[in-house]
Amino acid sequence: MATKSPIDPELVRELAELLNQTDLTEIEVEKGDLRVRVARNITATVQVPAAVAAPAMAMPAPVAASAVASAEAKPTAAHPGAVPSPMVGTAYRRPSPDAKPFVEIGSVVKQGERILLVEAMKTFNDIVAPRAGKVTAIMVEDGQPVEYGEPLLVIE
Repeated sequence: MATKSPIDPELVRELAELLNQTDLTEIEVEKGDLRVRVARNITATVQVPAAVAAPAMAMPAPVAASAVASAEAKPTAAHPGAVPSPMVGTAYRRPSPDAKPFVEIGSVVKQGERILLVEAMKTFNDIVAPRAGKVTAIMVEDGQPVEYGEPLLVIE
């Protein structure tokens, strides 16, 4: 006599269809002790033409501080110094709640230095600096959910 699985295949199909109909990358449903999470991997390749990237990097020397702050308030994945999230998860700026952040705006980092953590499926993944430079913007708060490819910070 076959035992019936506690997971309803029709529920999984409905959740997968809901992902296809929306811009969501994952959905989780919990009922009692049963928890079902359906996720999809999205591979995004960002190509920025050189003509578009060049004006973003060229700033006149005498710029007011407020203009710089507003220009860096919303860097995108297309920003040449953006460090994107390699996965969907929760970003953490510090190793523990009572510790100081790995980096702050103005921090100088070396290539390979740990700059953030992204927790995915109860595993903490080190996010390391892909290049040496100065951290000029941080786009995530401690404990903030992040999507694949979402810019986490900018190293220039």
